[in-house]
Amino acid sequence: MFAFGVSRETRVCIPSERETLLKLKHHLIDPSNRLSSWNNASANSNCCHWAGVLCNNLTAHVVQLHLNTTPPHSDDFQLDDEGYDEAYHEAYEAYERSQLGGELNPCLADLKHLNYLDLSSNVGLGEGKSIPAFLGAMTSLTHLDLSYTGFYGKIPSQIGNLSNLVYLNLSSMVIYETIPSQMGNLSNLRYLGLGENDLFVENVDWLSRLSKLEYLDLRHAYLSKAFHWLHTLQTLPSLTNLSLSGCTLPLPHHSQPSALNFSSLLSLGMSYVGYPFVPKWIFGLTKLVSLDLSANYIEGPIPYDFQNLTLLQTLDLSFNSFSSSIPDSIYGLRQLKFLRLDGNNLNGSISNALGNLTFLIELDLSHNYHLEGTIPTSLERLTSLVRLDLSDNQFIGNPFESLKSLYKLSHLYITINHFQGVVKEDHLANLTSLKSFYASGNNFTLKVGPDWYPRFQLTNLNMRSWKLGPKFSSWIQSQKNLQYLDMSNTWISDSIPTWFWEALPHASYVNLSHNHIHGKLMTTLRNPLSINVVDLSKNHLCGKLPYLSKDVYWLDISSNSFSETMDDFLCQKPDKLMQLEFLNLASNKLSGRIPDCWINWNNSVVDLDFAHNSLSGNIPSCFSHLNAMLEQNKSNDLFICLIQQSPIDTAIIVGQIQVDSAISVFLWTKGRDTEYKSILGLVTNIDLSNNNLSGTIPREITDLDGLIYLNLSHNQLSGEIPPSIGNMRLLESIDISRNQISGEIPSTISNLSFLSSLDMSHNHLKGKIPTGTQIQSFETSDFAGNNLCGPPLPTNCDSNQKVLVTDNIGAEIDGHEVNWFFVSMAIGFVVGFWTIIASLLIYRSWRFAYFSFPDEMLYKLKSY
Repeated sequence: MFAFGVSRETRVCIPSERETLLKLKHHLIDPSNRLSSWNNASANSNCCHWAGVLCNNLTAHVVQLHLNTTPPHSDDFQLDDEGYDEAYHEAYEAYERSQLGGELNPCLADLKHLNYLDLSSNVGLGEGKSIPAFLGAMTSLTHLDLSYTGFYGKIPSQIGNLSNLVYLNLSSMVIYETIPSQMGNLSNLRYLGLGENDLFVENVDWLSRLSKLEYLDLRHAYLSKAFHWLHTLQTLPSLTNLSLSGCTLPLPHHSQPSALNFSSLLSLGMSYVGYPFVPKWIFGLTKLVSLDLSANYIEGPIPYDFQNLTLLQTLDLSFNSFSSSIPDSIYGLRQLKFLRLDGNNLNGSISNALGNLTFLIELDLSHNYHLEGTIPTSLERLTSLVRLDLSDNQFIGNPFESLKSLYKLSHLYITINHFQGVVKEDHLANLTSLKSFYASGNNFTLKVGPDWYPRFQLTNLNMRSWKLGPKFSSWIQSQKNLQYLDMSNTWISDSIPTWFWEALPHASYVNLSHNHIHGKLMTTLRNPLSINVVDLSKNHLCGKLPYLSKDVYWLDISSNSFSETMDDFLCQKPDKLMQLEFLNLASNKLSGRIPDCWINWNNSVVDLDFAHNSLSGNIPSCFSHLNAMLEQNKSNDLFICLIQQSPIDTAIIVGQIQVDSAISVFLWTKGRDTEYKSILGLVTNIDLSNNNLSGTIPREITDLDGLIYLNLSHNQLSGEIPPSIGNMRLLESIDISRNQISGEIPSTISNLSFLSSLDMSHNHLKGKIPTGTQIQSFETSDFAGNNLCGPPLPTNCDSNQKVLVTDNIGAEIDGHEVNWFFVSMAIGFVVGFWTIIASLLIYRSWRFAYFSFPDEMLYKLKSY
């Protein structure tokens, strides 16, 4: 961070410079009116007092323009495990609204004394425009930051005229082509940021002239043709920080030198470069404080040569393919503060020597899957530890015996191991800093007194599959900051207390599924449900469906005993339009019709699951108003969440909110489950199966050209398949089996080129199955129980049609007339056959002679 070096006295700015700033403002887009002070009113005529403007205290010349937009910093918020926090989300939206846009007027170059220009993080500024060449005329500049702006194209060679530049940041723009050699003229540069662009760096000789360069960011550059890049970089005597992450580098060779003269290098980033081994020259960088080799393809054991880097404070070897145990050389790096070994294939146990790393702030050993044994007791000596992640391994025992002294620990992740045991109050007494606690997928029992209240204040809590029941844990009332709560499958067999919802004023995600919670949900809610994401599935809740506020985005209350109709639930008239985007009511006892009142729901629903109820009546034609299921309105930001995997409860779970547990979904089709992972917002679903719906399939439903899964099976639907079904070109799965649907299959179904699952069995369909690239690839069982013909069925549709054959002289004979030639052949064969057989049956001597003949012939042949 550079100090301004000037004060804001009452000296009046230069009039010509004031006019220049007003011209500059005229071409900028300022949606938040942050430049409102830039005007000619008498009270604001002194431009030295305008927002973002700093003048020299002696000359009154404008010397600095701070027009950057600062995004919120994640460290200032309580982010959950997926990086989400409601306050952070709101702050980021405010940041987006306050960004400057528009273009830079060339008059900016008239500010001859300007030495500091920061326009960073205004992504709409200069959008679609080339980097202004007139910047090269502003030779007084010492600091220029255009990072995260909308300029694109190649770097103008005129930049090389700014010989006074100390700081130049052009990162995260849309820069392509090569770097001009004139960049080498910037001999005073100490900071050069060119990262996250599409730069093709074929020549790095210009770098050797930047003798004062301390920080170099070339992330994601193409260096594969710059064969001397490594030797050129070592000629920079002042270089301390080098980031090459994501670069395309020449493939390394084992013959590379074991050491290079990077005498000053303190930080090296080489993640995502695809190197299959650790280059030997890295082990010669004995002054390194930070080393990032994550996300490469490095295999084999972790090299012992890391013991040479004794000053390391940060070591990131995550997401490689290391397959050894953790070597003692790692435990010998006593200055380490951040150690990441996650996402490898490490095996074995953790040595008690772990206790040597007393400065550790973060330790991540997750997702190795083969680490085993108990957690060493020496872990209790790591009293500086703030973040610990041991998830997805095979550790055993009770880790809380070693964790209970870590009073600075704020983020603890121990999910999916073989941990077990009783967790008592004294195990948690000293964990006063704990904020995020994820410990699902183990075999823990929480044993605390009814009056116990922990000393920590959690924002994220996942205790899935713990033994917490049978009653609701009253200590939850003390956690006033909870945003994420997962207490699914925790042996709770209680009714939800009224205090539960009131104790979660900041919650955005609550999962109580897979328990034995009973009672009427409506009686526990004093106000409409307002939590963004709620999962109450697989319980015994009953009564009416709950009222919802506009804040609910995602609701799963499937597999309960909710009854009555959906009229009050769907047809309530809130003050503002509902934002619900996923709704799963499957496997309940709901009855009555599906009401036609979706206008209240803002047409935003991306998934509907009403399967396995007792719904009756017609399918509402208003489904065509679900705009989120139209191809043009589908979002890439939707998350899919795993809820159920059984062949009975078939549900796709989709939501447009960033849910922490958004991992995958299983869709049951064709007797198998298909998994969908991560951000799959293009998946849309309507499931109305296993009800008592009647009437026809509404034509309007075929307007949903963004729909991918449609299941109307096991109902009483009649009529014909809408001919416009071919408009639903994204459909991948159709199931209309076990209904009363009649008529022919529309030929337009051949337009569905993405169709991978189809079931039309057990209806009253007739006629020829349409020919198409997909249709004939399905199984015969998909069309069984109908009166259909043609491939893939063995029934030939031509059997009842006019067939032409030829007689023995080549004349065509009408297939509908009697073909006496073949009739006479058949009669002759039958008469001849039975003449011989009848004779054998009547005359015993004939029969004896006939069957003796083969034996006599065989005897004669042997005699010869």
